[in-house]
Amino acid sequence: MTEGIFAGLPVLEPGHVWLVGAGPGDPGLLTLHALNALRQADVIVHDALVDSACLAHARPDARLEFAGKRGGKPSPKQRDISLRLVERARAGLRVLRLKGGDPFVFGRGGEEALTLVEHNIPFRVVPGVSAGIGGLAYAGIPVTHRDMTQAVTFLTGHDAHGIVPAQIDWQGVARGSPVIVMYMAMKHLDRIAAELLKAGRRPEEPVAVVCHASTAQQRVLETTLAAAAEAATAAGLEPPAIVVLGEVVRLRGALDWLGALSGRVLSAEGFTQTTGSARA
Repeated sequence: MTEGIFAGLPVLEPGHVWLVGAGPGDPGLLTLHALNALRQADVIVHDALVDSACLAHARPDARLEFAGKRGGKPSPKQRDISLRLVERARAGLRVLRLKGGDPFVFGRGGEEALTLVEHNIPFRVVPGVSAGIGGLAYAGIPVTHRDMTQAVTFLTGHDAHGIVPAQIDWQGVARGSPVIVMYMAMKHLDRIAAELLKAGRRPEEPVAVVCHASTAQQRVLETTLAAAAEAATAAGLEPPAIVVLGEVVRLRGALDWLGALSGRVLSAEGFTQTTGSARA
């Protein structure tokens, strides 16, 4: 990296907090603003989902503080994490809160930002590549495709209490969205699949489970809605994972560019190359 790339980018001032998205894992998906923050921060409070390769871009003398949360395991409380940011900023440090994906997409960045506002701490938000888009792209699955899908729904598989959110209108989601992208859905995949089937989605509709998206550990399982929970368990898949439901999953046979780099033969059979739409 040359200094010229960073010329004119914002300065992380002492006593300020930047809420930054690190993307799904591949350090190549860090934005210039994210790299700029890593080069300046005195302390980096990071999630478990932030890949070590991203943290390697931190200033050599920066202090790394782990603030990761994992379902079913001892984890710091969100309020404590938010107040830690306040404490570090009030100590005059340049604080980087580094989160996997995008801080405002199921990342609780909004809660942390509100705490900073509450305590009069100046902050900046740096968006990141969300796993529900970038992670699926690394699996060769586009969330939109002309004539195949005109809407996408992003939802979370569990709420603040670790259960399937009661507020989700499964009938509305099932009827209104050809593609459904689910974050943090692995633990309750059987219940979620049952809700979608009850709401009218087809048992044979394609599903993909993408684990550790965009990293060297990425694994992709292609299955169906009816078989998804059992297949994921049988394959030994574990979070972090993104689950996607919809006909766009079938495009992976033609668009698995990472697989092609490893020798997989891709095929566009079943899809037109001129209009980009699925054949009847």
